[in-house]
Amino acid sequence: MALISLENLGTSDFLLLLSTVLTIYVAQYYYKYFTRENPLPGPFPFPFVGNLPQFILQSKGDTKEFYGYNYKKYGDMYEVQMGGRDIVLSRAEYVEKLLTPSTKNPHIGRFPDSRGLDELGVSGKGILLNENYKSWKYNRQFFTQAILSPKFTNEAIYWTNNLFDELEGYWNKLFLKEEIIKENKNKMDFTAWFNQYTNDMIIKLLTGERSYSMAAYFDTLSDEKADHPPAILNDSVKLVKALRKHLLGFITFVFVPPFLRHYVPFFKDKADDLLQNVTYINKRLDEIVKKRRKEIENTPLDKPLPNDMLTSVITANTPRDVNYTKTVGGEALNRPMTDSEICGIIFDGFLGGTDTTANSISFIVYYLAHYPDVKRKMVEEIDRIFQDDKTRPITENDFQKLKYCEAVIKEVSRVFTVVPSVVRTTSKSDEIAGYKWPANTMFRINIDAIHYKEEYWEEPDKFNPDRWLVEGSDPKKLSFLMFGGGLRICPGRKLAMIELICLMALLYRKYEIDLVDMNAPLNVVSGGVTACNELLVKIKPRN
Repeated sequence: MALISLENLGTSDFLLLLSTVLTIYVAQYYYKYFTRENPLPGPFPFPFVGNLPQFILQSKGDTKEFYGYNYKKYGDMYEVQMGGRDIVLSRAEYVEKLLTPSTKNPHIGRFPDSRGLDELGVSGKGILLNENYKSWKYNRQFFTQAILSPKFTNEAIYWTNNLFDELEGYWNKLFLKEEIIKENKNKMDFTAWFNQYTNDMIIKLLTGERSYSMAAYFDTLSDEKADHPPAILNDSVKLVKALRKHLLGFITFVFVPPFLRHYVPFFKDKADDLLQNVTYINKRLDEIVKKRRKEIENTPLDKPLPNDMLTSVITANTPRDVNYTKTVGGEALNRPMTDSEICGIIFDGFLGGTDTTANSISFIVYYLAHYPDVKRKMVEEIDRIFQDDKTRPITENDFQKLKYCEAVIKEVSRVFTVVPSVVRTTSKSDEIAGYKWPANTMFRINIDAIHYKEEYWEEPDKFNPDRWLVEGSDPKKLSFLMFGGGLRICPGRKLAMIELICLMALLYRKYEIDLVDMNAPLNVVSGGVTACNELLVKIKPRN
């Protein structure tokens, strides 16, 4: 039979053919939808785009709002179609198999379809989005070895103090002079400052190189300029903006179908921009890695090296490594990491250690302002430990004693977590939440909902840090997921707690921090994380 040439089709014939193809596709789409295994309640999907219209139009592209709205409407277990079928679980009992910490847990993958992540160039690299178990475990062990070492802890505390001193220098010039406070001009965007602070902090800890985000931000606010060349400041700003864009935008390659990313102008422009952005980040990281590798090669074996993560992972499984032999699943992998592998985990370290910490400290300041009794108890603990010494560096011993500060951090994370949900994919057929599911089923664990369950928390709607200090009142298993859970629990959780506790002490032992508008809700946008757009505060020295 001769093939029909499109060139010989008239307009009416072409439209008829097109409508026929679309009708067949739509019929097939809804046949699969209505005959799907284990049908659950959820928003009605549309061909090609699934629930993307509701996500964009109803929730304005905000993941926290989207999944929160559907939880209230459909309950503890529902489904959405976002780049594929997404089963949303909102009970701790439902997620036990997905979040078991056992190395025999087969369900550690995040996304069943990694074509979008392959396209973005991040699949199979690093830790956060690595679906290859052997590669993931190999990378994670080096990351964990570096970040949990005593030297790295000391380095983290040192630079928390050191960079806060730099931050205070900028604040003294902009907000803390007596005449500025009297004129009520001591107002600032707290979140903007701590986005810069945490960027400078994590870049220093991970690479050993200084970043100057705070200095660059200071230059935008002051006639007096920081004592750094503009080129250095611009380079810091460019890298930080690129990392933030990637963190908030990578879900485009998870939620948005390939057809839209490739052919529909709005989505294509966004995808192309993200591809260019990640290319820049990878190039910049590769330059940093190669520079450090050369520095290490030119350093005699008997000379000490820096304590940053980059140095640690470059020297891993080399004569400089004190822990020479590594194994993954019983198989010895006594080889050094490649530059590509190193770039992957440094990239993930940036993503996991910047916005999350900056947003957490912003949310903490917001809640302390609204709960003066909690703030008073926290300040009393800080004053008791530091004995009115407002300038000495914070030590690891101080960090261990600040238990109420730790309780405040946990409670803020419970009521307004930075990461509202995490995903896992079944690697084989299994029973989850009372249903038998095939392999490659994706589950979204609704952390927001679990953190407010009355079955797990006494008065869950009440902000009460004291709940964390009652002896024997540990939360129900998997009911608190500040750092996720299971094998993929956040490997940087110790560093995050060090930074947050030390920052609370550095801030509140010396300053009064009040919101400019007590009635304003938190100004946030939620993508991969819930990010604070702005937090306006007034700051002045404590009496």
